Amino acid sequence: MSAVRATKETVEPPIPPAPGAEQYPSLALANSVIALPGGQFVDQLGTAAAANEWLVERDLAPVDAGMREMCAAQLRALREQIRSLFDSRVAGLPALPAALNAVNDALTRVPTAPLLQWDEKGGPYRAAPHPTTEIVDHALATLAADAADLLTSADAERLTACGSPPCNRYLLRHGRRHWCSTRCGDRARAARAYARRTQPPTD
Repeated sequence: MSAVRATKETVEPPIPPAPGAEQYPSLALANSVIALPGGQFVDQLGTAAAANEWLVERDLAPVDAGMREMCAAQLRALREQIRSLFDSRVAGLPALPAALNAVNDALTRVPTAPLLQWDEKGGPYRAAPHPTTEIVDHALATLAADAADLLTSADAERLTACGSPPCNRYLLRHGRRHWCSTRCGDRARAARAYARRTQPPTD
């Protein structure tokens, strides 16, 4: 398992959503695993119940969806592929084929239009199928589409990684800000100040 599973417990995020994460659910998904000082991680999708709650908060699943670990694992897997695509975009490098394939697979897994249904009493009607077993597919498709929209929009030029190690979150940059939160900005400034104080004098 990857390091992002290091902490399985559901813990409230210690920092507010990164800029852009409330606008783009895929950015929130990418940031749902949070690196903390000391090599610790908070994984908001670390359990099936936590993943269910995360989807409910974004209107991507009903409260009683009954998320299982297999479904939560699919969500975490898509998260890693979206993080890979964001990393490629930020670094100006080609995307990994596996990441592209994963997002495109999620996009094409569900119908894009309401299907024709037939009720014995009411007759024909159109509706998207939403049995419990397909809720996760619809959520994955929605998140994948959101990631594709972000990466192909003008906002992609503002996509960047937080510049305060060990933070691993992404954000949409505003001006020269490269930090996902005030806390990360304070930590980065403190690190720079410490580096200046400890730098040996030059002749």
